[in-house]
Amino acid sequence: MKAPVAAALVPALLLLASCARTPAPAADSASVARASSPDAGAVVRPGIEVFLADIPAALRGKRVALITNNSGIDRSKTLDIDLIAQRKDLKLVALLAAEHGIRGDAPAGETIGDEKDPKTGVPVYSLYKSEDHGPTPEMLKDVDAIIYDLQEVGGRTWTYVSTMALAMQAAAKQKIPFVVLDRPNPIGGEIVEGALLDPKFKSFVGMYPIPARHGMTVGELATLFNQKYGIGADLTVIRAANWRRSQWLNQTGLPWVNPSPNLRSLAALTSYPGTVYFEGTTLTEGRGTDRPFEQIGASWLNAPEVAKTMNEKRLPGIRFEAITMAVAPTAAKFKGQTIPGIHFVITDQEAYRPVRTSLILIDEIRKQHPRDFAWTTTIDRLTGSDKVRLAIEGGTLPALLDEWDREAAEFRESRKPYLLYP
Repeated sequence: MKAPVAAALVPALLLLASCARTPAPAADSASVARASSPDAGAVVRPGIEVFLADIPAALRGKRVALITNNSGIDRSKTLDIDLIAQRKDLKLVALLAAEHGIRGDAPAGETIGDEKDPKTGVPVYSLYKSEDHGPTPEMLKDVDAIIYDLQEVGGRTWTYVSTMALAMQAAAKQKIPFVVLDRPNPIGGEIVEGALLDPKFKSFVGMYPIPARHGMTVGELATLFNQKYGIGADLTVIRAANWRRSQWLNQTGLPWVNPSPNLRSLAALTSYPGTVYFEGTTLTEGRGTDRPFEQIGASWLNAPEVAKTMNEKRLPGIRFEAITMAVAPTAAKFKGQTIPGIHFVITDQEAYRPVRTSLILIDEIRKQHPRDFAWTTTIDRLTGSDKVRLAIEGGTLPALLDEWDREAAEFRESRKPYLLYP
């Protein structure tokens, strides 16, 4: 059967083409993905719309907890919270807030308390204040199922993915179903880059061995975690309709919303899998400026010379501009200062490799500023091992990057049984 399904067909057929239930044999997952190949020009619809078109019978009338924030929306930008709260065939009894809070506007790392949603009156429980950032039995005591809808951004360090994995583990323990309302990976589903996380460096910014840029949707990651890494949840993925792996967010027709306060554009998302590593150095990754993750800087940086050297390398899809950056007084680094910086100007999003680019830039900055450059304690967790730090210090980064390219290519093959889209 080929999708999209004609509008005259019953909603049950739409659900059949858009809903994948796991655990299931790998071959089954692959065959379902082939069966739902979209037609050219079909409207891309997020999982929330597919879900509400025909709610699975097993969930009708059930009490549900919803993990979401401002990024959980339909095509009209209506929040999942409001869409689900108004349903007569579901009972929304709890909202679970990840990092940045239920509205996605809290600063990174800020402790969030419990509250009550002012519009629906539903209690909001902060996952970010719990010991391991997952839901507690107390939060789930009146819950029949957990529904998850948070925007994936394509980088392993994105904490929403860890929140999902922890919530799946809790659901498995409590023996309650877990439903992922899927949506497209905004930086596409084809490019894979960077090494797999070394399990010895597992943390909230990387729980499972996936690359820095994995090219998967959150529903595909849930399927991978559940099957390959043995979470064993009663998992259902409601697939986004008519998305193709080659599509980036700006090619889907879906609305933009900031998935977090410091990711404000598709350009920022595109660079994020690499520029996030600057958090693990004495440079700023742009937090507190007008373009976080699109520019980096430091008070001691010779930006014109570094940008010139980097442009001479002719890295694909990217050029570098020396700029000055005004940093807000609330920022963690260089607060209240105007400092030299380098702006990443993406010239070809398909050719650009942000992980490789950022590491080459870090290496160059360290060479030009050996006294001022330093690592911070987070670098190994962000890069997923100690290999980056040791390679840059030992002058062997090119060999490491070649090794990472091989690992990324192997992952691109090994992930195939868990892919849900053509």
